[in-house]
Amino acid sequence: MSAATAVVLAGSRPGKDPFAESYGTDLKALIPVGGEPMVRRPVEALLQSEGITLVRVLAQQPERIREVLPEDARISVEASGDTIAATLEKMCVDPSVRWPILVTTADHALLTPAMIADFLGKAAEADVAIGLVSQAALLKRLPQTKRTWLKFRGGAYSGANLFLLGSPKIRSTLQLWGSNEQNRKKAIRMLLTLGVFGFLGALFRLRTLQQTLDGVGRKLGLHVQAVELSDPLAAVDVDKPADHELVTAILEGRA
Repeated sequence: MSAATAVVLAGSRPGKDPFAESYGTDLKALIPVGGEPMVRRPVEALLQSEGITLVRVLAQQPERIREVLPEDARISVEASGDTIAATLEKMCVDPSVRWPILVTTADHALLTPAMIADFLGKAAEADVAIGLVSQAALLKRLPQTKRTWLKFRGGAYSGANLFLLGSPKIRSTLQLWGSNEQNRKKAIRMLLTLGVFGFLGALFRLRTLQQTLDGVGRKLGLHVQAVELSDPLAAVDVDKPADHELVTAILEGRA
């Protein structure tokens, strides 16, 4: 795969964020994790990755995010749009954008260069790739963890907050993402976008995950690929206090 541009989504939901405020800030991306602002961790992992040439961090308050990031000419901190999908869709029509684009999030505090290399290597031929971790692998590593699982024939999976967008032709995928942004944690509503047969196939586990994504790909005219990551910790983000405690324990070697 050619060198990729990384996009780190560091935006905030509208209104007050009680989770962030409980850690002394009003921005989730600035919650301290392991002694440093959370957003700094995935950014540093990307800067250390051979396959990444530019890191674009998107946030509603870019000046505040920029203050906590390393001094590196490869980092660009920019104002984000109203939604994730709208922001990325705007990139699709920007001729200066370097493809492919690797998308991750500011709360991916355990992201490592090894995870990034694993994902990029397995996603090399895809128009769209979605990073996932199997339920079996994650529960073996963290037996008590609670996740939102998407269940298919052959296994259940949790998202890893890693996406690859191969070229500008993925705009149709971003439009589909945009229509489901408010439902990303609600598996059934997301599966309904696959159509009746795709939905029933997933609901009754008649199809594997990749067969389901193949159906989505045919609908969009794209090669959509599931990428199962080797490190189960790729599925652990910091979205609530219990996640923060878990990630802190992992970083300290206690979990």
